[in-house]
Amino acid sequence: MANNYDIIVSGGGPGGIAAAVSAARQGKKVLLVERYGFLGGGATAMLVNPFMTYFAGQRQIVKGIFQEVVERLTRLGAFGNSRMPVTPWAFDAEMFKLVADQLCLENRVEVLFHASVVGAKKRGKEIKALVVATKEGLKKLTATLYIDATGDGDVAYFAGAKVEKGRRQDGLCQPMTLNFQVANVDLDKMPSREEMTAKYRAAKANGLINCPREDVLFFYTTNPGVVHFNQTRVLQCDGTRAADLSMAELEGRRQCWEFFQWLKAHVPGFEFAYLQKMAPQIGVRETRRVIGEYVLTEEDLMSARKFPDVVACGSYPVDIHNPQGEGTIMRYLPEGEWYDIPYRALLPLGIDNLLIAGRSISSTHEAHSSLRVMPIVFAIGQAAGTAAALSVAAGRPPRQLDYRLLQKELLTQGAFLGAE
Repeated sequence: MANNYDIIVSGGGPGGIAAAVSAARQGKKVLLVERYGFLGGGATAMLVNPFMTYFAGQRQIVKGIFQEVVERLTRLGAFGNSRMPVTPWAFDAEMFKLVADQLCLENRVEVLFHASVVGAKKRGKEIKALVVATKEGLKKLTATLYIDATGDGDVAYFAGAKVEKGRRQDGLCQPMTLNFQVANVDLDKMPSREEMTAKYRAAKANGLINCPREDVLFFYTTNPGVVHFNQTRVLQCDGTRAADLSMAELEGRRQCWEFFQWLKAHVPGFEFAYLQKMAPQIGVRETRRVIGEYVLTEEDLMSARKFPDVVACGSYPVDIHNPQGEGTIMRYLPEGEWYDIPYRALLPLGIDNLLIAGRSISSTHEAHSSLRVMPIVFAIGQAAGTAAALSVAAGRPPRQLDYRLLQKELLTQGAFLGAE
């Protein structure tokens, strides 16, 4: 390992991958720090699948590095499935790991696996070093600029940035979900989502299932006879507390096993199925949001607001799972519309050499529920990495970077910023 880097990216999920690769492609010395032994974050460790929409009507609004990932997965036969006419964006999580590795290796991103950020050394308004926990003990890592792609705002929090969690009235965050996959399913006998939901609700009423989710949500996968379930719901746990996460993992697996046993005993097509995979960790929808120079709101989303300093776009609806029980709020943008994400939302207040990439950018609880999905996170990460590289090259902090130069470079990289 080097003594110093141009840019250190913390968190190897979609946002971190895009940030690290985009910065490295501009000739910067980049270290990507990841707590697991593989990249992918939500796509692999949390087994989130498929990609949520990256279209506004017929127009694709997330491109760039995300599109590269899609094309690489497609060449591997690991993307899309004809059994999914509504959301055909399933992908193979194991192949995603390989694609992420390849992108980093090809672009000379140095990767440090099995390392977790546990602190930050700060002087004035600048981070001087990160403290990471490894098997060797605590290590100090230094860079000119830092990117927080942890999804939880860990770096920003340790550096003393202003953060918020949960909804305004009580601070509760969206519930967690342990995703799982069931194999050897007879897809021809398997009922529709509506039919399975009716059976599920009857089973809940009869005491066979104890889960606060109101319906059944499954997706076909890229692998024959394998069905993906986004089904469990664990309430009122804080994804930044180890004790809460521990309880959530246990409860998530309990719900998973209970639901699978019910499938096998009562749902056609699952008679000979087996539980193939549970996510390595529970899926966390929401934790910290880092307050920046602009706070993106639900009104911005619903009005399809456009910003002069746009660096990414999104069209996924406001999607809030009830933190206290059954129910999910879905509020859709006007047909064919998208919203802009301004560069200012990536710039945390009070810290000059830090950029935020991913779901923890500056937003309200409601806006966060849309921008948290993986395609949008890829776009935000690419913007953060590109901004960091340009800032290092210019020798000035990211908030002094001319956003027009950033936009020009992002467009050169194939990103979508609304004008084509």
